[in-house]
Amino acid sequence: MRAACRAAAAVLADVAAEIRPGTKTRELDDYAAERIARHGGRSAFLGYRKYPRQTCISVNEEVVHGLAGDRRIQRGDIVSLDVGVTLDGYIGDNATTVIVNECDKKTKKLVEVTKQSLYAAISCAVAGNRVRDISKAIQDLAEGNGFSVVREFVGHGVGKTMHEPPQVPNYVEPRRRSPELLPGMTLAIEPMVNAGTAAVKVLKDGWTVVTRDGQPSAHFEHTVLITDDEPEVLTWPEGKKFG
Repeated sequence: MRAACRAAAAVLADVAAEIRPGTKTRELDDYAAERIARHGGRSAFLGYRKYPRQTCISVNEEVVHGLAGDRRIQRGDIVSLDVGVTLDGYIGDNATTVIVNECDKKTKKLVEVTKQSLYAAISCAVAGNRVRDISKAIQDLAEGNGFSVVREFVGHGVGKTMHEPPQVPNYVEPRRRSPELLPGMTLAIEPMVNAGTAAVKVLKDGWTVVTRDGQPSAHFEHTVLITDDEPEVLTWPEGKKFG
């Protein structure tokens, strides 16, 4: 898991550095394929449930699962980039949202709050807590700043397959029993936060998820190991513990 996550983190950083005005999203996806191969891995997304791209590249109102194509990145866009790498049978999964040059104040705040909600969630990812503690940290920070969290798509366990138990919602489900966090669990914690309504829809391509009101959305993700001590963020290249 550590090796796969280090590779995923390196590829995410490399591709994020190539995001600039005029670049086609397809070019970013092709570059990701090169970088993944350089690390001796393969895309964890390509072919998963028939997904047709190496990465997920979601621009502005696109929430997740954006399909790379001929769309050119523009100044002022925000680009959510999700990279998963399979290496030696294990998966590393991570995502970031990049502001292209400069954007309006509300969107900039959205990106920062989403990032901070991920960090708040990671701080709760300790043995003895429950999944709902992670969920509450994200929801409280996002909604406390006037934003909304997506309900239809959630974080998840990850290991030898892309989606493993338990689900890790970005909001509290009061009537649902919440699993306890145990040492050895590896979780993909991934807040998806919208500037406006939480409502989303899937486009006709069958994959790209967008906000129903057309307002922007941000997405950050780390793969995190629950330990006997502090959480270990596996998708930080240095593999250091959080805190």
